[in-house]
Amino acid sequence: MLTRPEQLLLALIGEAAIGYPAWLLAVIGHPVVWIGAAITVLERRWNAGIALRRRVMGLALLVLVAGGVGAIGWLIENWARNSLAEVLVIAVTATGLAQRSLDDHVGAVARPLLRGDLAEARAAVARIVGRDTAGLDEHGIAVAATESLAESFCDGIVAPAFWFLVAGLPGLLICKAVNTADSMIGHRDSRYLHFGWAAACTDDLVNFIPARISGVLVCLVGSGGWRTMLHDARHHASPNGGWPEAAMAGVLGRRLGGPVSYDGEPAHRAWLGDGPAPSTPDLRRALWVYRRACLLMWAMAGAIAWLL
Repeated sequence: MLTRPEQLLLALIGEAAIGYPAWLLAVIGHPVVWIGAAITVLERRWNAGIALRRRVMGLALLVLVAGGVGAIGWLIENWARNSLAEVLVIAVTATGLAQRSLDDHVGAVARPLLRGDLAEARAAVARIVGRDTAGLDEHGIAVAATESLAESFCDGIVAPAFWFLVAGLPGLLICKAVNTADSMIGHRDSRYLHFGWAAACTDDLVNFIPARISGVLVCLVGSGGWRTMLHDARHHASPNGGWPEAAMAGVLGRRLGGPVSYDGEPAHRAWLGDGPAPSTPDLRRALWVYRRACLLMWAMAGAIAWLL
C-alpha cells in the first residue's frame, strides 16, 4: 500500500502528463462539473426567503455537497485495499489537481498575445476570470491572466494537494467542493450575499494555509518575491489571494492588482508589487515560474514520501 505522499506524487505527475482526457470529459464530464451541477440545483430550490433562512440553507447546501463528496472519497479509500483499487484513488486524486488545465488555459491567452491578436486573447482570458474583459489592452489581459495563474495555483493545485496529505481523498474532494461552491455562490451581490456566506467563509479557512504555502513556493523558485509578498499580501481584498499574487508580482518585478470592473461596475483593488504592468513576455515568464513551482511541489511530495 502506497503512502499518501507517494499517491500524491504519482497523481501530480500523471495529471501533468495526461491531464483529463477529452474523450472522458465528453463521455462522463468532470467531477467538478458534477459538484457544480448539484450546487446549481440546490441553489435554485433553496435560495429564497429572508436573510436568515438564506444563510441556513446556504450552510445546509455546503454541508450536504461537501459531506457527500467526502463520504464518496472515504468509501473509495476504504475499498482500495489492493493495487488495482489503489490506482482508482490516484486517478480520482489526479482529477482534483489542475496543473495541466491551468497551464493550457493561461497558454491559450499568451499565444494570441504573442501574435498581437487581442480579440482572441480577450476571449481566452474571459474564460478564466470574472472581470469585464471587452476593453482590456495587452497589459490588462496580461494582468488578468497572471493574477488568475497565481491564485489558481493555490486553489486548483496546492490546496487540494495539501488537504489530500492531511485527510486523504475525502479531504481533497471536500476542498474541491468548498472551492467550487465559493466560486459559484460565494459572492457579495444581492442574490448570494446571505446564501453564499458559508461557502465564502469556509473557502477562506480551507485556503488559509495553502495560500501561504503557494506564496512561499513561488518565492522559492524566483527572486524578489519575499519582500513584495510580506509587504503587499495583506492589502488584497481576500485574506488568501494576496499571498500567491503578491509573490508572483515580486518575482516578475511587475505590478498586479489595481482597478477593474465587474458587470460594468468599477471595483477598486490594491496594487501588489512595484514596476510597470506586465506585458506579453511577462505572462510567458509567469508560466515558467508556475511550472517551476509545480516541480518544487513534486520534489516536496517526494521528500515527504522518502522521509516516511
